[in-house]
Parts: sequence; C-alpha cells; structure tokens
Amino acid sequence: MSSELAGVPDRYQRLWTPYRMAYIQQGQQPERDACPFCVAPTLPDADGLVVHRGTSAFVIMNLYPYNTGHVMVCPYRHVATYDLATEEETAEIALLTQQAMRTISLVSNNDGVNIGMNQGRVAGAGIADHLHQHIVPRWATDANFFPIIAQTKALPRLLEEVRAELAERWVS
Repeated sequence: MSSELAGVPDRYQRLWTPYRMAYIQQGQQPERDACPFCVAPTLPDADGLVVHRGTSAFVIMNLYPYNTGHVMVCPYRHVATYDLATEEETAEIALLTQQAMRTISLVSNNDGVNIGMNQGRVAGAGIADHLHQHIVPRWATDANFFPIIAQTKALPRLLEEVRAELAERWVS
C-alpha cells in the first residue's frame, strides 16, 4: 500500500507543508465577525501580520502565500467587490499596491509581480466578502517542479520575518 511507502527511504526529499491543511479543510467563508481582514487591523501589527496601515486601506501578509513576500491590500471597510469600494478606497488601494511593489522589490530583489483580485467565490476568492488585492512577487527561478509534481511551494522565510522587514523598509 502506498501509505506504507511514505516511511521507506528513497532518493526524494520531502517538503511537508501541514499549515496548508487548515486552509484546505476549512473550505467555507468565515462569518462576518470572524473575517480575518476585519480582525487583523484590531490587533498589534505583528500579531495581525499587518505590514502597513493607510487611512482607508492596509497591507497584510497572506497567511497562505504563493511566494515569499505575498501581501494583500484590503480596505478597512467590509466590502465585497471593487465596484462597491469608494473612490477614496480605490485610490488608496492603488497607492498601497504601488508602494508594496516598490517595497517588495527593495527587500526581495524580485524579477516581476502578479497583481490580482478574485471577485466572488466562483472567481476563486478565499475570503469573498472582503475585498482584497493580491501582490505576489515573482522570480525568474521560482517556477520549478514543486507546484507541478508535488502541489507544494517552498517558502524559504517565515511570515513574521518577511512582515517585519517589509514594515521596517516600507517605501512611501
């Protein structure tokens, strides 16, 4: 049986990512009072993984990052989609996105960035009821066999370390 083979030594190294299981198993949207994007700004920055605070929006680390340095820009207001955001919120989301890109580049020396919003559950939004924009740093060498073969990403730094460095070196 394949379950018995996991302990058999072979030439492959294993990268275990059990923290992802909590995300995979939850599979449902949080209740409004448990929305992580509403709760995080009420906590100290390090506890809430908040990188930078603006007036109407803030930058937060992604708890389940695609790459090291993956952040999101969220309005403080609990609003689901971009078209429901105010002009002030959309302007600050855009500004914080630019600042995050500059900061990530300064800290990480990345080669590119993916930016995107998933609007609604059917579009892939993990937290569909609270607008958030992803900023994912990319490197020429980050596309390897792990995601394809093992459905695994190797993240070489802890979220807390990356959050602290991004916050300390934030480019305004």
